[in-house]
Amino acid sequence: MALIVHKYGGTSMGSTERIKNVAKRVAKWQKAGHQIVVVPSAMSGETNRLLGLAKEITHQPDPRELDQIASTGEQVSSGLLALALQAEGIPSVSYAGWQVAIQTDSAHTKARIKSIDKEKVLAELNLGKVVVITGFQGVDEKGNITTLGRGGSDTSAVAVAAAMGAEECLIYTDVDGVYTTDPRVCDEARRLDRITFEEMMEMASLGSKVLQIRSVEFAGKYRVKTRVLSSLTDPMIPLDIEMKSGTLITFEEDPKMEAAVISGIAFARDEAKITVLGVPDKPGIAYQILGPIAEANIDVDMIIQNQSVDGFTDFTFTVPRGEYQKALELLKSTVQAHIAAREISGDPKVSKVSVVGVGMRSHVGIASKMFRTLSEEGINIQMISTSEIKISVLIDEKYMELAVRALHKAFDLE
Repeated sequence: MALIVHKYGGTSMGSTERIKNVAKRVAKWQKAGHQIVVVPSAMSGETNRLLGLAKEITHQPDPRELDQIASTGEQVSSGLLALALQAEGIPSVSYAGWQVAIQTDSAHTKARIKSIDKEKVLAELNLGKVVVITGFQGVDEKGNITTLGRGGSDTSAVAVAAAMGAEECLIYTDVDGVYTTDPRVCDEARRLDRITFEEMMEMASLGSKVLQIRSVEFAGKYRVKTRVLSSLTDPMIPLDIEMKSGTLITFEEDPKMEAAVISGIAFARDEAKITVLGVPDKPGIAYQILGPIAEANIDVDMIIQNQSVDGFTDFTFTVPRGEYQKALELLKSTVQAHIAAREISGDPKVSKVSVVGVGMRSHVGIASKMFRTLSEEGINIQMISTSEIKISVLIDEKYMELAVRALHKAFDLE
């Protein structure tokens, strides 16, 4: 008998009929002798609806109150799932994150998990119950409800699996695994049977929406065996088949990896580029530019500082498009005069495309092949960023889908 954590996304919980199907699937696992903890998301569209209500009241809602509001979506879906399990004859109980408790820091709307108290959950499991725990949320040291940010239910599920010492964490979603790229952009995309944590981390950080990056970080750090699979299959699919379906995220590299140099093409549509022109080239200038950005809780991704000319340089970096205006205004109001920069400009219509694969460690020529492919399509590269297992480029937004399809074909990922 193994302890297994199931996580179900908003689409899987999108209606009472789908919640009943989730209950049937969970009941099947429990009847096979496994102890089951379930972490559901809010019903599809519910979090957006709740946040929309808040923004009808005020354009700049207090983050603490936003968490109070947004957290109710998962409480509803958890209670409904517990009822559906009971209707299947399965003893079950639901808990909110603060009841477990899932302790977080106090960064409202972007909180990070610090610890999880497993005793209450273990006690319920030992009584033969399925335990349903709200995803996406926790509680800070002052007793305030916090939420973990978009996709936070993935992080909740993997963190619960790590805390409980679960055998495996199954992430059920509306796709049947991790693909070489988004099938909606490239018809030739292929599902991967397995992918390493390193590759999945890069894919998640570079724009793949299958898993939230923090959930992959947790899984890698605590070595939680994680599988991404579909919740839209028949809930009564034989257990031995279901246990081998989807994509397994592993610690070991695939022995066939020498042949598969690149595992996937990731992309992020919603990027924005900001350039600080005519910056004095002196120690500490990067901190003076990016320090206020970090204090405003704005994520920075790609960074380039040009060669110094006559003691001056240009400094370029990217931010999420939704935070572009905030970052631009912050730089113009508090940074530009302070560092005596000549000008601050930006472009909110850029996208990032990346090739990812652990096979890059032992193969040369990946960058030149990527750049040649883009050149042949007439696509100009604005910025380049690399790591040991990925190469990312920033390009004009209108060429993103063309770039993805061209690279997918060039690296034989069909």
